[in-house]
Amino acid sequence: MRLFECDHCGQSIHFDNRVCVNCGHRLAFVPERMAMHALEDEGDGVWRLIARPDHKVRLCTNEVNDICNWTMPAEGSETFCVACRHNRLVPDASTEEGLRQWRTISQAQRHLFYSMLKWDLPRTTREEDPEGGLVFDFLVDEVQPDGTVVPAMTGHEDGLIAIRAAEADDATREQVRVSMNEPYRTMLGHFRHETGHYMWDKLVRDRDRLGPFRLAFGDETEDYSEALRRNYEQGPPPNWQESFISTYASTHPWEDFAESFAHYLHIVDTLETARSFGIAIEPRGHEDLASEVAFNPYKARDAAQLVDVWIPFSVALNSIHRSMGVPDLYPFILTPTVVAKLEFIHGLVHGKH
Repeated sequence: MRLFECDHCGQSIHFDNRVCVNCGHRLAFVPERMAMHALEDEGDGVWRLIARPDHKVRLCTNEVNDICNWTMPAEGSETFCVACRHNRLVPDASTEEGLRQWRTISQAQRHLFYSMLKWDLPRTTREEDPEGGLVFDFLVDEVQPDGTVVPAMTGHEDGLIAIRAAEADDATREQVRVSMNEPYRTMLGHFRHETGHYMWDKLVRDRDRLGPFRLAFGDETEDYSEALRRNYEQGPPPNWQESFISTYASTHPWEDFAESFAHYLHIVDTLETARSFGIAIEPRGHEDLASEVAFNPYKARDAAQLVDVWIPFSVALNSIHRSMGVPDLYPFILTPTVVAKLEFIHGLVHGKH
């Protein structure tokens, strides 16, 4: 994620800002320009960009209650931004808990869509594609008459992505992370992983790329239910780290692809942030760990270029986390086999396959 600046005063601003702390102007992300902009109120719900007075926008309906800070073109008929229009079931914003969850969920969703827009990845709505358009349900847990809580399930099926809203709460998500023995679990990670399944449908299955996919990930016709059962009963195969980015990736080729897709987005977007802040790694006496993002990660020539700078950065970030007494930020190993899978993902998002 890059840094932005206020069009009115030049103050540094961030992707999730709503108001410039220096000049007080309203801020919003304008998807068609892929940038944050300062706005002037024109009245009747219309705003103009200070930097482009001829460019008029409306705020997403979800700007109410500080849920979304994106816009739509003023002349269009849409009332939701390009991210929020994919939502079907959302948390109850009339409750304190629901509003808190929805704000956290929306923030993660907008970070996902930033990457999707940068690469112009498929993102049809259910109105455009009733059978396989991308739609999100943010599900609440079911409470039984005896008070027992049945957790909502996160998953994907034919473009429908269900995400457990309760995991927007840190305590709940951490409890699940520990019980599942996962080194990393975030709301943004859920969005990127489940959207990876949707991208498999659109970029692999629907574009007849099964041959190259199977060379990298294996045969997806393997019984999925049986693969899940085996994973939960027996755990990952021995030496799984040699071929997979996570234990869950070893479950089935579909999960391997979704995990790899999520990690590709993790790496690219984090490197864009590092580049935007001008961060370079130059440890004295350890030239092998020197690294600088001297290219646009979203336009990298291949996955190897990304990994070459990512590994030193992740080592540094993990070391900083350990110095603070918190878990590693990136507790994963990028082996040559995993990098080859990331290369396949790179080819898909850049239209090279």
